[in-house]
Amino acid sequence: MSNQVELVRRAGEGRAAGADGKREAALRRAAELKERIADYLAAVPHIPTGFTYQEEIAENKRRILSALGGTEEDWADWHWHLRHRITNVETLRAILPLGEAEAEGIKMVGRRFRWAISPYYASLITPGDPACPVRRQAVPSPEELCGGGEDDPMAEEWTSPAPGVTRRYPDRLIINVTNRCAMYCRHCQRRRNIGEIDHNRCRSDLVQALAYIRANEEIRDVLLTGGDALLLSDRQLDWLLSELDAIPHVEIKRLGTRVPVTLPQRVTPELCAVLAKHPPLYLNTQFNHPKEVTPAAKEACDRLAAAGVVLGNQAVLLKGVNDHPHVMKKLNQELLKIRVRPYYLFHAKQVTGTGHFVTRIEDGLAIMEALRGFTSGLAIPTYIINAPKGFGKIPLLPDYLLDYDEREVTLRTWEGRLLRYPNGWASG
Repeated sequence: MSNQVELVRRAGEGRAAGADGKREAALRRAAELKERIADYLAAVPHIPTGFTYQEEIAENKRRILSALGGTEEDWADWHWHLRHRITNVETLRAILPLGEAEAEGIKMVGRRFRWAISPYYASLITPGDPACPVRRQAVPSPEELCGGGEDDPMAEEWTSPAPGVTRRYPDRLIINVTNRCAMYCRHCQRRRNIGEIDHNRCRSDLVQALAYIRANEEIRDVLLTGGDALLLSDRQLDWLLSELDAIPHVEIKRLGTRVPVTLPQRVTPELCAVLAKHPPLYLNTQFNHPKEVTPAAKEACDRLAAAGVVLGNQAVLLKGVNDHPHVMKKLNQELLKIRVRPYYLFHAKQVTGTGHFVTRIEDGLAIMEALRGFTSGLAIPTYIINAPKGFGKIPLLPDYLLDYDEREVTLRTWEGRLLRYPNGWASG
């Protein structure tokens, strides 16, 4: 409170001193604000991004193309990346240095959990760094076998009133259209659906899901997800989006996809021409670390934005990947530069095999505390815990409203200053 009193005192002195005094008070305040961000500015050069690591990524790409027998033309073809996903230790060893113990650990995990890495995403991994945040998301770890968690903590199989449908809210629902992904993230919430064979939802199931939406006029918002919604063919997407457009009470469509992060080559001009036909269309992707924000990802997002698609990001808070305030701040700032709005920061779910990624809730709150006031409001997502058993999203915030009564409230600012504020109109 003394800091606030001092600020008011200085403002009073500035008024008494005229314009020069006001400018002097403003300069003192600006110096205080500059000091508050000094630690972040010192850390930024040490946080890798996909733009600062372009030379390393290009070298990784050359090595991967050589190992897989590919060409520059192949690299631009998203189908080639899917056909050449890395799915065994022998191929991975041709790309990354693996010790015997690590190789055996990956094989052991692979006997229980499927894994696959797109060549593009593999090119973002720093070869000699076992703690690389991209590597942690892509390469299996024996930590996945440590037990605990649930296969379906969100109870999606208990909230499915029609084939492929998950409904947890009054006015919106999900259609799970495929189990295919460009790569299988080690923290995936739906790893139970991956299986051993990639398959899209059959047409008869989708027809039943659409019939359910038509019969329930309160549904105004439909999310297509999976797996990855953009791994449907252009033709399938066009058909499904057209069907939703024809339902009068469906106001918006959404796509859940990680291809801007893991396979940006999928975002072709032909795909964007399809998406441009179906506004209003919203796309939420999942960048989890600044290293994933590359020139290729930017090109994909530029194409989507030019097609009228509104872009958002749903990051997952992951131990050893992005559980530091400076890393999260840099991620969100990099996203805004490529026109992707940070939307949610999800607390990692209690999914079987993912316990090594789960942080404490206070870690997430500390990150939110370090964002508010220290960066643009546009760069601040909502921190979310998904309630177990399918009861929906719960937003978490640091405490800024400390007390209130009928006359006034006690507030805490982003700097920790305590203020009393009128609860309603202050008449004098």
